Amino acid sequence: MTGCGFGGGQHKLDPLPEASAAPLSSRSQPQSSAASEQSVSIPKADVEADHIVIVVEENHSYKQIVGSSNAPYMNALIKQGALFTNAYALMHPSQPNYIALFSGSTQGVKDDGCHKAVQAKNLGSELLKAGLTFAGYSEDLPRTGFTGCSAGGYGRKHNPWVQFSNIPAQLNKPFSAFPHDYAKLPTVSFVIPNHQDDMHDGTVREADDWLKQSIGSYAAWAKSHRSLLIVTWDEDDFSKRNQIPVIMVGSMVRPGKYAVRINHYSVLRMIEDIYGLPLLGGSRNATPIDGIWK
Repeated sequence: MTGCGFGGGQHKLDPLPEASAAPLSSRSQPQSSAASEQSVSIPKADVEADHIVIVVEENHSYKQIVGSSNAPYMNALIKQGALFTNAYALMHPSQPNYIALFSGSTQGVKDDGCHKAVQAKNLGSELLKAGLTFAGYSEDLPRTGFTGCSAGGYGRKHNPWVQFSNIPAQLNKPFSAFPHDYAKLPTVSFVIPNHQDDMHDGTVREADDWLKQSIGSYAAWAKSHRSLLIVTWDEDDFSKRNQIPVIMVGSMVRPGKYAVRINHYSVLRMIEDIYGLPLLGGSRNATPIDGIWK
């Protein structure tokens, strides 16, 4: 795959009707090279977030979620926050998308296999380097620091931080360790439901119920604190189009539908922009997300 062709200028994104979504650009191809560890520093975005929580769901397309009666809670979140109507995964299958979202590169991974960890810059390592905090929370992870390929409904292929040897083992946590006092959350957290609760093996309704029960109180809290919830999908239902929902809810988000074309690198860049982190790999050329803020 070739490098992502998004323009690097700062474009304000106004909420637009879904019908007016911009056409797909032939230049918007994902960057899947493992070679790019280069980083570019940029000033912080004009928004502050004490915490960001990213929940990654599995293998469903935009049209399977948005407006679906099987996803009432997710659609309630859409009404409360920002919905990106022109968002795309980078490729198939799952694992390269997770790694790209976390590091700006697939690190050469093209499958869902259990690979040896690499030493490369990533979102977690850059947060730690900047004096900020990070943790990943996976449902069914049997214990903190577990590096095995699978356990119960847990699959390492859905856990990008364990693929990097420069992320301390104690930051790889079971979801049961997710703080009940949300003020104690790390700067950035990933939440990975198990295969039943992320729609991989279970139904949309099961995943919707799990999200409401497990993340709903945090989502409500985020709306009155400087905190941001991102709900995204690794990929769609294996179609060529690969369009996914991306939902963002928080006190700083201006609710609406946003038709700018984004992908996983755009979401990574947004997080890097918020905390003034170096831009990694494909995020350097990704569309900036800077017009959804109040």
